[in-house]
Parts: sequence; C-alpha cells; structure tokens
Amino acid sequence: MYCDTDYRHMVTKNAMVESPEKVLNMFNETEVVEILLLGFQNPQNVNSFLSVLFLVIYILTLVGNLLIIVLVAKFQRLKSPMYFFLTQLSVCDILVSTIIVPNMLHVIINGGSRISLTGCITQFYFFSISEATECFLLTMMSYDRYLAICHPLHYTSIMGFRLYLQLILISWLLSCILSFSDAPFLSVLEFCGRVIDHYFCDLAPLIELSCTKHTLLELVDLIIGIPCVGVPFFFIIFTYVSIFITILGISSSIGRQKAFSTCSSHLTVVCAYYGTMVVVYIAPTKRHSFNVIKVLSLLFSMLCPFSNPIIYSLRNEDIKISLKKFLSKSPRGIMGN
Repeated sequence: MYCDTDYRHMVTKNAMVESPEKVLNMFNETEVVEILLLGFQNPQNVNSFLSVLFLVIYILTLVGNLLIIVLVAKFQRLKSPMYFFLTQLSVCDILVSTIIVPNMLHVIINGGSRISLTGCITQFYFFSISEATECFLLTMMSYDRYLAICHPLHYTSIMGFRLYLQLILISWLLSCILSFSDAPFLSVLEFCGRVIDHYFCDLAPLIELSCTKHTLLELVDLIIGIPCVGVPFFFIIFTYVSIFITILGISSSIGRQKAFSTCSSHLTVVCAYYGTMVVVYIAPTKRHSFNVIKVLSLLFSMLCPFSNPIIYSLRNEDIKISLKKFLSKSPRGIMGN
C-alpha cells in the first residue's frame, strides 16, 4: 500500500517516461507553497568555508554597528545630527544583515534550502524596507553635510533636533509606504516555478517564478524606484557638487582638507552603496550570469553593512577618540557611567 508521497513519485516517474511536458503541467497544476533557494552551487568544502567566513562577517557587522550606536548614545562629543543619522544607518545595516545572512547560512550549509512562499515574500519586503530606508538616510546625511559646509553659520539654527527627528521618521515612513506599494500586484500573481537560483528572495527571481502576466508589477516597481532611488541619487549628486564648489573656494589648504574630511566617509559609503545597486538592479542583468549577480548582491547585502562602521571609524576623529575612551574604561566603569 503506497503513501501519498510514494504515489506521487510513482506517477511522476511514469509521466516522465511518457512526456517531460506532462510532468511540468502536473506540477504547474498544484499550488506553490514552498520555494527552493539554491544558494551557491559549490563543493561541500567550499560551502563550509563560505559559511564560516560569512558567519564571522555577520558577527563583526553586528558588533561594529552596535558599537557605533553605543558610542553615539554614550559620548557627548557625538551628540550631533550627523552621528544621530549614523546610528539610524547602523540600525538599517543590522536589519539588512539579519534579514539575509542567517537564512543564507542555512542555505549554504545544506546546499540549498526550502522556504515557504509567504516567508519568501516577507523576506523580500523587509529587505526592501531596509534598503529603501538606507537610501533615504544617505540622502539626509548628504543634506546635513551640505548645510554644515555650504551654510555653516545657519547650520545650528536649521538642523535642530526637531528637523532631524522629522527627517528620520520621514525616511522610515516613506520606505514602508513605497516598499508595500507593489504588494497588491504581487499578491495576485500565480506562481508555477519552485526554484530560485539565489541565496535570498528578491523581486526579480520571484517574478520569474510567476506564470501570469507581470508587466504591471514591473511598471509599478519602476515607478517606485524613481522616488526611492532616482530622486535621492540625483539629490546627493547636487549636494556634493555644491560641497565641492564650496571647498574649492576655501583659500586655506588646511581648511579645505578639514572640510573634505567631514564628508569623505559619507561619500565613500554612498559610492559603494549606489555603485553596487546600479550594477545589480539597473544594468542589464542578462549580461551577467547568476553567479555574478549573487556575488554583486553580496556587496550591498553583506559587505556594505560590514564596512560602513569601519569606514566611519577610520576616517572620523571624533569616533576614534570616543572609541579609545570606551575601550580604555574597565567593564565596571562602563557600567557605572
């Protein structure tokens, strides 16, 4: 007597003998409730090395970003809008890493892993919110640097507590609204495919699994990308053009160097973040193999969150001084203060 699984296996085997198309149609008629993430198709020893490497990077990412948050909360010299924005950027980096890396490690260790369709879509939405918020935060930080360098006398009066708190709230709110704007269009798709050749659930692989027309969803996604990525990107370019013009107008070389050092960390992060996003999402994906797309996706899903605290720590004197004070104190002194 056969159980249900054995019966399906027998029917599938017989159908394969008759016609491969019959097997495809048979699976398409069943509702898709699980997705198989292939991850990185490497030998087991390579996957073992990658899992250890990515776990170390993930732990260091959490430690580095949490350290930035603690330093800004603890030291008075870091009580300024720029560092408050930086803590929010660290929160985004922690969220992005936590949304992607733990499940990715499970996929790599097992050479592929199943995830429910609901869980796959949920991962995509939380990832979208974190990435969109990071876009807006980098924009707000560029505006902060623009005011500090181009309008230093009015900086304190303009960038007060109320304004930068509103900018933070707007960044999170807008990212949530824009990220869920395509939810009605994604929810009506019928999925036929069950395999994603990636290590996490992104929109493009999800669309490839659908067996219904998704032109409207792609159009909505393109429209959402304008206020989410396009407008922030061009605004950042505008602010930095103004910043460079102002810096070049400073007569003192020391003054120019000091002014540039205040925005060099942010500029480095912007170039790394938007550079990888442009290659992955805007450049024609057909020119790249799946493995290339996976590697490029690692840059903004893992390496950017990992490197951001390092970039700001190495290039920022206030953070380096605060870090030295924090590390020089005993655990008892840290708890006491």
